[in-house]
Amino acid sequence: MKKAVRKSKPVGVLSKTFQIVDVIRNAPKPLVLKDISEQTGINKSTALRILAHLETARYVTRNGRGEYALGTASPGGGAVSLHEILRRSARPQLWELWHYTQETVNLAVLDGPDVVYLDCLESSYDFRLVALIGMRAVAYRTALGKAILAFLPPEKREPVLETLSFEPFTPHTITSLDCFREDLERVREQGYAVDDEESHLGLRCLAAPILNSNGEAVAAISVSGPVGRVTTENVPIFGARVRVAAHGISLRLQSAGLE
Repeated sequence: MKKAVRKSKPVGVLSKTFQIVDVIRNAPKPLVLKDISEQTGINKSTALRILAHLETARYVTRNGRGEYALGTASPGGGAVSLHEILRRSARPQLWELWHYTQETVNLAVLDGPDVVYLDCLESSYDFRLVALIGMRAVAYRTALGKAILAFLPPEKREPVLETLSFEPFTPHTITSLDCFREDLERVREQGYAVDDEESHLGLRCLAAPILNSNGEAVAAISVSGPVGRVTTENVPIFGARVRVAAHGISLRLQSAGLE
């Protein structure tokens, strides 16, 4: 019998960001900070910090009377996508990682038992791993999924693990929950995850989590390439680079109040 899939939910201040933009979008006229705070239940200082970031990114505008309306960056004049905020925040570090490794770099979030790709910078090599934005992959056979799950608190991680049905995609794929738990423990110890030909033969991927101020994963980034270039000798080097890039994104989100 197939188990029901639990959908992931926005985490922390990201969900508050969505509330704020939704209130502004549905308002018949521009709103001042006091109105936004009262309608969302978010205290003024937090709301002001989020609004400042959204204004910088042109998702909202503020007039001379201190009233907020949707900005030009909001798609179709509708509610801003939290994934778009994350994508924009992560782009500088993704490019740095791409320039260093010259391999494909990805950004993804967890949705139930899957990871969903939010961004991808393709390697310039002819032989490369290509992921499309919006593409989904089973979390347990990806470094991205492992990185996120390893850094979720038990109350959020366990419901996802209960939905997993392990299948051997390749001879290297983890095929039991016990082995997967052991792998997640290794990820927590070293700070990055490895997909060692578990999704596709001949391809290796390393990923690190993007963390909120509580140390919980909200997303992950990865670098992927053929085993001939992402060699076993390169794993700790690339792993360290992925960790640094993910840490930079985490700090960017946290300092902006979007984590």
